[in-house]
Amino acid sequence: MGSMVQLLILAGVAVFLVMRLMAVLGTREGFEPEPDAQPQRRNDHLKVIEGSEDPDIADFAEVDSPTGRALAEMKRADRSFSVGEFVAGSRQAYEMILMAFEEGDLKLLESLLAPDIYESFSKVIIDREEKGYEVEAAFIGVREVTLKSARFDASEKEGEITMRFVGELTSVVKDKAGNVVEGSASDIKRQTNIWTFARLMGTDNPNWLLVATDE
Repeated sequence: MGSMVQLLILAGVAVFLVMRLMAVLGTREGFEPEPDAQPQRRNDHLKVIEGSEDPDIADFAEVDSPTGRALAEMKRADRSFSVGEFVAGSRQAYEMILMAFEEGDLKLLESLLAPDIYESFSKVIIDREEKGYEVEAAFIGVREVTLKSARFDASEKEGEITMRFVGELTSVVKDKAGNVVEGSASDIKRQTNIWTFARLMGTDNPNWLLVATDE
């Protein structure tokens, strides 16, 4: 009997504690991700108060500069466009294009390049293949990514963004006999590329194409 009374007392204490916790913490229904599971990003598509700076643009360009104004026009033409997401995507595209060129992946290059740029890249690749050259390359990393300029053609709704990349890779070209024709498998080569990407804003196609290259 005594043990039954003790159990009832403990149960009453447990109920009391649960009620207190619910009062302090509240209750949840369904799944709610923890704050750490989906961290806040500064470059999310935030509503900008009239007259204030858009941090998504200010992170990469002077808001009142021609580049800043062009980026703002792109965002007005396409509400899904984020400068921060573009910069991150261009970094990945840079690595993909460089390595696709080194490895002779024409199919991938065709999906990432404008026709005239693809033609110039493919000529080099085809010439290598005809000579029996093979390329061994390894991408080390991107050291710098800078948004240099932007332009928006309102009549065509075409946006252009020029990026500056500084990348590092190893690359060696060998002939059929295995002799080194160019480069080195051990020496890390640092190169700077200035690339321009373009896209029609506000269309169903979200892909940017590489339309111009410069050193």
